[in-house]
Amino acid sequence: MASLRLGSLFGIPIRLGISFLLILPLLAYLIGSQVGLTVDLINGIFGTPLDPEPLTAGLLPWLLGVGAALGLFASVLLHELGHSLVARRYGLETESITLWFLGGLAQFAELPDDWRQEFAIAIAGPVVSVALGILFYGSFELLAGRFPAVRFVIGYLAVLNVVLAAFNMLPGFPMDGGRVLRAVLSRNRSRLQATRIAAAVGKGFAFLLGITGVFTFNLFWIFIAFFIYIAATSETRQVVMQAAFERLTVREIMTPAAELDTVAPETSIDTLLDRMVRERHTGYPVVDGNDLVGIVTLEDVQERASDRRDDAIVNDIMSTDLVTVRPGGEATNALTTLQQEDIGRLLVTEGDGSLAGLISRTDLMTVLEITQISQSTAATPPTIER
Repeated sequence: MASLRLGSLFGIPIRLGISFLLILPLLAYLIGSQVGLTVDLINGIFGTPLDPEPLTAGLLPWLLGVGAALGLFASVLLHELGHSLVARRYGLETESITLWFLGGLAQFAELPDDWRQEFAIAIAGPVVSVALGILFYGSFELLAGRFPAVRFVIGYLAVLNVVLAAFNMLPGFPMDGGRVLRAVLSRNRSRLQATRIAAAVGKGFAFLLGITGVFTFNLFWIFIAFFIYIAATSETRQVVMQAAFERLTVREIMTPAAELDTVAPETSIDTLLDRMVRERHTGYPVVDGNDLVGIVTLEDVQERASDRRDDAIVNDIMSTDLVTVRPGGEATNALTTLQQEDIGRLLVTEGDGSLAGLISRTDLMTVLEITQISQSTAATPPTIER
């Protein structure tokens, strides 16, 4: 999602989604237009005599709306920090926290395999929200009879934080409750089985939420239902791929260097394009003698040689900022690297930097298909040999 970086907390980048800028004024308007109803709700829950009349005069309702909306998103940020700091305790990196129109999203570089760690990380956010609710309630009581506008915002946030915790604990995988469910299921099942069950529960919850949203004309619920369904499907696919490559090494799935088509740095662009047509390749490692010096792709030709094809050579347009892995590394790490770097092929190099092989997305998809077929007919995955 498009976002802007605001800064960082505890070394974690904090980003602001563009959609947040759209939803904040709307949320402030909705809160400001319902101050009277919200005061009645707060009085009913806490048994207080908060007077709505002075809070609904002039511009004050809209200022209260802005304050409450900002406080709510600050609470969401602290909720996501709860996840992130517990993950850090287990050595897991949080790439960023993004605030967007559905709340907050902590993006982890990887997720834990241990069900206890996943349980602790998932439950940390709701625990923070409940703690904030208690803290706001305590502040609300301390201000009894004073600063009614401040009490309104604090009382509102006390209620909303508890609601936020309760909503997140619903079994809508990959929401917090769904992740807690997967962690519990993983105690006596494989991660893949636990994910499929949790995702199925999450999709069922999303369907019910979406149907309810349609019949009640609640667009927000429909958005959440759509997000849960898509996210559950995506994460299930990710875990399926990780399970397929489990226990496989890069060497087992790569195309060895001896079988690779390579080009020399002095190759002309016309010759390169001719080879791409004949050999049905869109990328080549660039080798100078026995040394790997770069990689050249069709995208490189399109971006860097469109105006100078007559005299350009591969050395002029090739990429030298190479993303590589070692042959003995885990295949799942190679898959993660391909996805994170958003590249179509990954060079495999020995310790001395020489070319050992190459992994392409096609290689990964072929291995995935073979492994899934074998898993449906055998107890253990096959060893991939070339």
